[in-house]
Amino acid sequence: MAYEAGIGGFHFYHGIPGAVGGALRMNAGANAVETRERVFEVRALDRTGNVHTLSNVDMGYAYRHSSAPGGLIFTSATFEGVPEDKAAIKAAMDAVQNHRETVQPIREKTGGSTFKNPEGTSAWKEIDKAGCRGLMIGGAQMSPMHCNFMINTGTATGYDLEYLGETVRARVLENSGIRLHWEIKRLGNFRPGHEVQEFLGQLL
Repeated sequence: MAYEAGIGGFHFYHGIPGAVGGALRMNAGANAVETRERVFEVRALDRTGNVHTLSNVDMGYAYRHSSAPGGLIFTSATFEGVPEDKAAIKAAMDAVQNHRETVQPIREKTGGSTFKNPEGTSAWKEIDKAGCRGLMIGGAQMSPMHCNFMINTGTATGYDLEYLGETVRARVLENSGIRLHWEIKRLGNFRPGHEVQEFLGQLL
């Protein structure tokens, strides 16, 4: 671990749930630091087994986005940190943990931030202004604590989560004219007759 090796600059990952592959693909970030600031090189396989090596520039990083080819499977990465006193690293990690416990629903089942922050504002602020804090559909709920976190209260289906997310997007669009974009990557297909229409939160 970076902490054990006395390498600083990675404390922000202490507050991000998930794995390295997702962090590389989504340019995961927290506490004013992003993955792209630490990545030197990424290694990947394509679907035919060919090995690819991508530089930081090749990854095409932007806010919560990478333009690296979608068919690549990231297998490893080289990161750059800085020598730092372990006590300072631990203090930074503790600050991240304290922040999470104070403002985020870390003890519930969530996927982290649901929507990307629009330019000039925060997703949670627009969700709150649209009256969606605590909004619940089936077993899915927008957290009353941090309303850009979507919670599975224990019985949520993929349909509940998608329906809730699109309902929130529709209400924010109606309330402020801002089009929220999903930060969570969703995979899979809906059961015929149970598709969720984008923005409207209604069945097709």
